[in-house]
Amino acid sequence: MSLDSSTRPTIDIPALLGALPARIADIPALAAAQDPHHVALIEDARRLTNAQLQEAVEAAAALLREWGVRGGDRVMIVAENSIVQIVLLFATAKLDAWALVSNARLSAAELDAIRAHAQPRVVAYAVESSADAQQHAERQQAVTAPAITPDIGAWSYTIDTNAKPEPVEAANHRQCAALIYTTGTTGAPKGVMLSHRNLLFIAAVSSRLRKVGPDDVVYAVLPISHVYGFASVCLGSLHAGATLRLAPRFSPEAVRRALAEERVSIFQGVPAMHAKLLEHLQTHGHAWSAPHLRFAYSGGSPLDAALKAHVESVYGLPLHNGYGMTESSPTVSHTMLDAPRSDCSVGEVIPGVEVRFVGLDGVEAATGEIGELWVRGPNVMLGYYRSPEQTRAAVTEDGWLKTGDLARQDADGALHIVGRSKELIIRSGFNVYPAEVEHVLNAHPQVVQSAVIGRAVEGNEEVVAFVELIAGAKVSPAELIAWCGERLAPYRRPAEVKVLAALPAASTGKILKHRLRDFM
Repeated sequence: MSLDSSTRPTIDIPALLGALPARIADIPALAAAQDPHHVALIEDARRLTNAQLQEAVEAAAALLREWGVRGGDRVMIVAENSIVQIVLLFATAKLDAWALVSNARLSAAELDAIRAHAQPRVVAYAVESSADAQQHAERQQAVTAPAITPDIGAWSYTIDTNAKPEPVEAANHRQCAALIYTTGTTGAPKGVMLSHRNLLFIAAVSSRLRKVGPDDVVYAVLPISHVYGFASVCLGSLHAGATLRLAPRFSPEAVRRALAEERVSIFQGVPAMHAKLLEHLQTHGHAWSAPHLRFAYSGGSPLDAALKAHVESVYGLPLHNGYGMTESSPTVSHTMLDAPRSDCSVGEVIPGVEVRFVGLDGVEAATGEIGELWVRGPNVMLGYYRSPEQTRAAVTEDGWLKTGDLARQDADGALHIVGRSKELIIRSGFNVYPAEVEHVLNAHPQVVQSAVIGRAVEGNEEVVAFVELIAGAKVSPAELIAWCGERLAPYRRPAEVKVLAALPAASTGKILKHRLRDFM
C-alpha cells in the first residue's frame, strides 16, 4: 500500500520549533490557563484537572527548592505510572533540574548503579502507587514527604547534600530536561540526556500527526520511566490537551475493562501487550468491546505480520506501527492515521527528521539497500551523561545519530527495520536477520512471542530460537523447527528451539536478548 499524504496537513517545522515553550513544565501551565477544569490525569479514584495539576506542580517545586534542589541538579523519581510521578517530573523541570525517571520495578542493584552514576540531590519514591517503590524507599530509609494540596498520593524522599549541579542553559535545545537510563542491547546502563526541545518537539509533532485533542482519553500503560511513555504518550497527550488514564503496569483484564468502560480512545503498547490482550480475550471468552477506540499503536520492538493481522481482525482498526529509540526522544518514524500499512513497515520518517543508510564499510548504501540507520534532527539527544567517549561514538560531529539498527527504505518512503547490527547472524556466509525468523515463529498459532539470537560454533554461527507459548500449548520444539523448515531457507532455520515460560523482558515488554544467553 502506498502512502498518500495528499490530505495530510503539512507541518512548518521552523515555525513549530520557534513556537515551542522554553521548558516542558510550561505544558501544565499553558493547559491550566487555557482549560482549567479539563481532567488531565486519572489514576483509579484520584484525578486532577489542569488547574489542579499546575497547583500540585507549584507545591512540589516549592518543596524541592526547600530541600536545596537547584538548576542542574538531578532529581531521581522511582515510580510506576502515577500522578505523583508526573507532578514531580514537571516540578523538577520547573526548577531547571533534570528529571531522572526510573522504573520502581528495577532491582535494588540496578537502581543503586543508576543513583551512583547520576548522583541525584533528591531521590523521590512513589510509595502509595507502587509497592516496589515502597520497598526501595524502606531500604534507603526514605522520609515521608509532607502532604500537598491537591492530594497527589503519598511519597518519600532522601537528600544528598553533596550532589553537584550541572551548568544551566537558557536555550531549550541545550538545557537537559530528562535523564533516562537505558540498558540497550549490552546490558550496561547509559544515561541519555534529553533536552527540553528534544521532548517538546516529539510531543508536538507526534500529537499533531495523530490528531490528538481534548476529547481523547489515552490509556497510559507504557512506563513513563521509558522514553516512549514519557515523551510520546505523557507529554504528547498533555501537550494536545488530552486526558491521561494512568495504569501502573500492564494487566490484560485492566486494559479490557478500560477500553470497554472508560471512554479510552487511544491505546499505545508494545507488541507483547497486544499479543497478551488477545490471548486473555480468547482464554476467558471475552468479547471485544472498545466503543471509543479510534487509534491503536505498536512500537518499542518489532511487529510481525501474524500479530498485526490478528489484532486488526479483533480490534476492527488498523494497528499502527512506529520506530524510535531513547537517543532520539524517541520517535523517528510511524505509520500515518490516514495511510495505514498492510505490511509491517514502521512508516514514514516524521517531519523535521532526516535519515540515511550506511553500510558496514562506512559507505552510503544504495537506494533501497540495507544499511545502518543514521538519524538527524531536533529529536537527537544531547549525549550520554558523563560519557563523552560514548557520545562521540554514537553521534557524529555534524549531528548524525548512529542507531545501530539495520534498515532499508521503500521508494514510497516507508522505513523497514530488519534488525540490530550487533544481532546480525552470519550463517555459512549468509546474513540472517533475527526478525525474519521471529516473524515465522510468531505466525504459529501456539506461539505468543519469540526471540532469535546467534550461537558461535566452530567456524560458523547457528540460529537459536526462544519461544513463549500460549497456555496449554502442545507444540514441541521439533515441530516448531519443522514449521520453520517449510517457510525458511535452510541457512535461516533454527538449529535449536528452546521453550521458556516467559521471555526476559524490560518493563515495557521489550525482550532483553542479551539475557537469553543465560539459557543457552
